Amino acid sequence: MVIQEIQAADTWPIRQKVMWPQKAVHFVKLTEDSQGTHYGLFQDRVLCSVISCFEDEGEMQFRKFATLIDQQGKGFGTALLNYVISEVKGKGVTRLWCNARVDKIGFYTKFGFVGTKTTFVKEGVNFVIMEMRF
Repeated sequence: MVIQEIQAADTWPIRQKVMWPQKAVHFVKLTEDSQGTHYGLFQDRVLCSVISCFEDEGEMQFRKFATLIDQQGKGFGTALLNYVISEVKGKGVTRLWCNARVDKIGFYTKFGFVGTKTTFVKEGVNFVIMEMRF
């Protein structure tokens, strides 16, 4: 297992396949992708999990965190998120947060993320903002 920085374009196929398979790839591209730091987890040289991080005024949001469906349950997402958390601590960020799909709250809670009162619906999917403060 190897985790390293990757290009934004490298994240798009996995984002689309996992998060919005019914949409075209352009749906998962973010205007701010060029300003983010993108990480990928490789297993046997195959990109299996991706996450994109965006820092602003001492806070970091991670977005478009996805692991290939046939690679889920192997600890790749856990390893990648733990990597990002350790990177954040080294940068002096005071808050790490994400827009979590409601059905994934349990996953984020394991890491110490706490749900906020801010919720929204996008394309029929329920989200809640979850955060971790340092």
